[in-house]
Amino acid sequence: MEVPMINILVIEDEVCVASMERDFLEGSGFNPFIANHADKAFEIIKSEKIDAIILDVTLPDTDGFSLCRQLREITNIPILLTSSSSNDSDIVRGLGIGADAYLIKPLSGPVLIAHLRAQLAIHDRIMDQKINKISPEEGFTIDNLTIRPKARQVILNGKDVSLTGKEFDLLFFLINHPNEVFTKEDLFEAIWGLNPIGEPATVTVHINRLRDKLKTSSGHPYEYIETVWGSGYRFKLNK
Repeated sequence: MEVPMINILVIEDEVCVASMERDFLEGSGFNPFIANHADKAFEIIKSEKIDAIILDVTLPDTDGFSLCRQLREITNIPILLTSSSSNDSDIVRGLGIGADAYLIKPLSGPVLIAHLRAQLAIHDRIMDQKINKISPEEGFTIDNLTIRPKARQVILNGKDVSLTGKEFDLLFFLINHPNEVFTKEDLFEAIWGLNPIGEPATVTVHINRLRDKLKTSSGHPYEYIETVWGSGYRFKLNK
């Protein structure tokens, strides 16, 4: 199956630094997005699936610490703060408000990438542990989505989401295989148990209905079920 690109948001107002970090990321196989102020950062987060954030503490329109706190309220992806300040008080403050790392500038490309890969790996392990704790009796929660398999119940932001049997089966199957891409044929065979020849449109219809119900109920920019163009679908942990 196709390995999806890892999207990294760089929030940095210094053009030369942003350009250098973009080069580091692209050279290491990441897909960078650049924002030079907070509003642009939120635009990107709403329109793209971001896997980690590199955030400069000094920005023209806001305090980087405050922005970090705001970001942490809406996402659990890795946030790496960068700053020229090596004061203990700043480091403690940054880590205390939810940053996963505090990196002191100037920062070499290899060191930045090493920290980024380490934080992504930690995040993936945590997400895998959450998924592995699935209990048909008790259910489990991912972000603001709660699944209770035994009752076949889905709760989003504290509200029940009414799903058909196949919609629930699709969601539960994808959740049990986080970040793994499945073709429409794979899903049809797994959920309907039939030969998928000539039937992929059925999967598309059910996926679209499931997405509409989750999106309508949440009003959240994070879409749980992602289309991987040319490949299929996956349940993407917010990452």
